[in-house]
Amino acid sequence: MKITKIAAIGALAISIAGLSACNNMMPQKDAAMKAPMHSQSMAKMNVVQLAQSNPDFSVLVEAVQAAGLAGALSNPSAHYTVFAPTNAAFMQVLQETGMTKAQLFANKPLLTKILGYHVISGDMAMYAKDVKPGNVMTLSKDTLVVTPQGKLMDESGRTANILKTDMAATNGVVHVIDRVLLPK
Repeated sequence: MKITKIAAIGALAISIAGLSACNNMMPQKDAAMKAPMHSQSMAKMNVVQLAQSNPDFSVLVEAVQAAGLAGALSNPSAHYTVFAPTNAAFMQVLQETGMTKAQLFANKPLLTKILGYHVISGDMAMYAKDVKPGNVMTLSKDTLVVTPQGKLMDESGRTANILKTDMAATNGVVHVIDRVLLPK
């Protein structure tokens, strides 16, 4: 893979921390921005099972499995905050970078860094009410910015909207985002 592709991917960092706005403060959702639906009770699932239960997270689930992170993200003692990009968000980032899904998934170090940029691990999960504008350190050890408008901004200035917040899991919380943001 060329350095330019890595830089382009780095410019598309997966958004993980801009939840300062609750759903009622988010822009009006049209049909294209509909938040994914869930088939089972989320309260009894960990963050990985929650993603697996939602067909609109199938690419995210594939990526987590390709990176070998499913076990770690299933840790029952953890308190994860996950910013989960939809399938459409993954397709958009692949188009922008000119990469195929197979190329991205084959680069395990890069994939792991990108996925880690979507996760915050702390003493407690961050629900929408807990997130304030400012910088947040992600699991990948990169900085994600929560804007005053409640968006997530990566290190290259790309932003993601939060489509749905506070999907509770046994080991954290999942927030749905519309863009894959990438660390530098």
